[in-house]
Amino acid sequence: MNYLKSFLPWIGFAIVSTQADWRWSGLVGLVLAGGLLATSRRQGRGWDSLVIELSALIFFAVLTVFSFSVPDSPLRDYVGALSDLWLAVTAWGSIGLRRPFTLGIAKTTTPRELWQTPAFRRVNLVITTVWAASFTVAGVAGSFLLGYAPHATVALIVLKVLGFAVPVAFTIRYVTLVRARAQKAA
Repeated sequence: MNYLKSFLPWIGFAIVSTQADWRWSGLVGLVLAGGLLATSRRQGRGWDSLVIELSALIFFAVLTVFSFSVPDSPLRDYVGALSDLWLAVTAWGSIGLRRPFTLGIAKTTTPRELWQTPAFRRVNLVITTVWAASFTVAGVAGSFLLGYAPHATVALIVLKVLGFAVPVAFTIRYVTLVRARAQKAA
C-alpha cells in the first residue's frame, strides 16, 4: 500500500477540481506533489521509487503556470482527463525505458536479493502495465465523456475512482497470488 501515498497529489487535485477553479486545483496538486517529494527524499527514498511523485510535480507545475496564464483555455474542461493521460504517458514511458515505475516502489518492501530476479521484474512489468492501461482507459473515456456529456459529473467521478481502484485492487490481488505461488513452490 506504500504506492498509494504516491498518488496523494492526484487524489487531492481530483477532489479540489470538483469544488474549485482549475487554477486552484492545479496549485493544490503542485503543493502536495512538492511536499510529498521533499518529504520522501528527506526520508531517504531513492529517485527510482519517486517516479509518480516527480511526474506529478512536473504535471502540476506546468498546469499551474498554464492555468494562471490562460485561465479561459478550453483545456480547463478536460484537465481531469489530461491528468489521467499524463499518468498513462508516465507509466507507459517507464515501461518503454524498461524501468516500470512500480519497481522502485516494490523495492521498498521486497528483500534486496529478489530485486534482480526475472520474476520480480516480470511482476512489476505486469503491475505497471495494468496501471498504464487503467490510466489510458480513464483518460480516453474521460475525454470522450467530457466532449459528449460534459455535465455527467457522477459518471466522471465513477470513472476517476475506477481509474485508481481497479489497478489498486489488481496490485493487491496479484502480489498476494504471486507470493502464495512462490511459497508453494519453495
